[in-house]
This record gives sequence, structure tokens and C-alpha cells, in this order.
Amino acid sequence: MEIVKKYLSGLEKAYFDNGAKETWEHFEKIKHGATREDIEEIKSLYPEVPNSFISLLEFVDGTYWREYKGEEIILYFLGSDVEEYPYYLLSSREIVENQNLAIKCYSDYIERKYEKVHIDEKITDQPYSLKWLHFSDCMNNGGTSQLFIDFSPSEKGTKGQIVRFLHDPDEFSVIADSFEEYLKKLIDNEYDFINEDILE
Repeated sequence: MEIVKKYLSGLEKAYFDNGAKETWEHFEKIKHGATREDIEEIKSLYPEVPNSFISLLEFVDGTYWREYKGEEIILYFLGSDVEEYPYYLLSSREIVENQNLAIKCYSDYIERKYEKVHIDEKITDQPYSLKWLHFSDCMNNGGTSQLFIDFSPSEKGTKGQIVRFLHDPDEFSVIADSFEEYLKKLIDNEYDFINEDILE
């Protein structure tokens, strides 16, 4: 996947350019990708999961307190439309464990029960048909923001669109029509979620 290769190459450069060369090189040395079994389980839960996302998991199986070679690492790996705000990639196990998170936590929102909460019109209003793959939490363990691949959009949406939840004020926005477009936006924004202040 060319977009994934381009994304990873640019992310490495962003770490190097912001004085965190050793951090990235150590990460590269100890990390590993998801197992074939874990990837097959994700594919069975989400048959339409994009190959580009699977390619990321094959590169690294999560970056939030994830143990590799006996060492727990945390590494900012993704961003969103929230400027200069970093996110972690969840592991394959976390993705499987969180398969019902959206239905459990956000059904009332999806049904539009709260007038002051912005919900993108591309998002369905049928909570029990939700099929969201939770793939990323923001830097404070998802308390402020989470990212999902949405396989159950409204008629105005696109299957595979990226949904960003933001807390306080609560809102759900579609930030890209596909995972590939999402990665391209992070590249075009020059990895603004990686900077010296954040990495300190």
C-alpha cells in the first residue's frame, strides 16, 4: 500500500525533525505487527476493513502501553482534524475487545437525543445497526477524542468513512470519506501532531 508506506516514511521523518530520532529508532527496533490470527479475527468482525488499515497493523500492533520484547511503549502515531493533537493506534486485541463500544457508549447520541450535540448528517441515526471499528484514542487515553472506521453510514455518508468523537463539547464529525483519505490528510497537514512540545 503506497499511501501507508508514504505515511510511515513521513511519520519517521517528523520524529527525526523534532528531535526524537532515538525514540523512533528504539520503537522500530522492538515493535512488531499484529499476528495473522488477530488480523483474521478483525477481518471476520469487519469484512470490509480497508487493506490500508490492515497494513498499519502489520507494521505495529498498537502504540499505547503496548508491550514489545518485555518493554511497554507509548508512541504518538496518528492525528485528526483537531490541530496538533496526537493519537495512539490501538492494538488488534483492543480493537476486538472494543467492538461494541460505540453501541454501549453512544447510542443516545446516535439517536439524536441531545439537541446541543453536533452529529454529522453522514452518520446513521440507527444505533443498533452501528458497525464502527474503534482504532485510535487521543493522547489522554481517549477521554477527549476517539476515532472510528464507520461501516454503517447514513444515506448521505460513505461506507468506510472516518468518524471523530470529541468530548466537551461533545460532537461526532466525519473527517474523511475513507481511511486512505484520512492518512492523506495527515500527510498533507505535515504531521502537525508531532512537534517538540508534545514529545517533551
